[in-house]
Amino acid sequence: MNKYIAIVPAAGIGSRMQADRPKQYLLLQSKTILEHTVERLLSHPQIEQVVVAISATDDYFATTTLASNSRVIQVLGGKERSDSVLNALQYLHAQNYSGQVLVHDAARPNIDLGDISALIEAACQHPTGAILASRVKDTMKRSDGDSTIIETVSRVNLWHALTPQMFDAVALRLALHSAVDQNQVITDEASAMELIGEAPMIVEGRADNIKVTQPEDFSLMGFYLSQSSKGKA
Repeated sequence: MNKYIAIVPAAGIGSRMQADRPKQYLLLQSKTILEHTVERLLSHPQIEQVVVAISATDDYFATTTLASNSRVIQVLGGKERSDSVLNALQYLHAQNYSGQVLVHDAARPNIDLGDISALIEAACQHPTGAILASRVKDTMKRSDGDSTIIETVSRVNLWHALTPQMFDAVALRLALHSAVDQNQVITDEASAMELIGEAPMIVEGRADNIKVTQPEDFSLMGFYLSQSSKGKA
């Protein structure tokens, strides 16, 4: 069974949560969101290490159980998500790692292990790589930048991009470098690969793989994690 490394960019401040600390360090069921996320990743049999990119001013990581976990590597993050991922990839490059990596949001602790397995299988068979995504179910509207609708957008073939996203570590590092050189804003790894002409595969994942972004997400995530705990009991 092949083993892989996951990267978790965790240098953001999560200002939309309006909390007294970055959202990845908010407590859910006596653990930080980041601990839930990384532990879930490490519970998958094909993920051997997780590289976590944190802010230079982070005072919280050292207080978590992750700081003493030998399977968790800490690197310095950057201003943007893409900077943090690139720093992690630079670390892996210095360690002569040239396999594939899974990049996962720090604030998505409810990732399903079956979805990870499906992603790994697809990414290993596809020439570019793959991402988890969920189908858009709601009617989509485009506004004029304010609050006026200018069109209804067909949801046919529209997807919500999720994580993890899995690509060859060397190819992704070069793609992110290219994006930086072009001053392109990268919000996920697939978009960096798309910029260099690649077309990643979509793997349909569970819609409850939500990202904690706003206060209402926090309560919903607590519910999802409690249900997940009951399922394991």
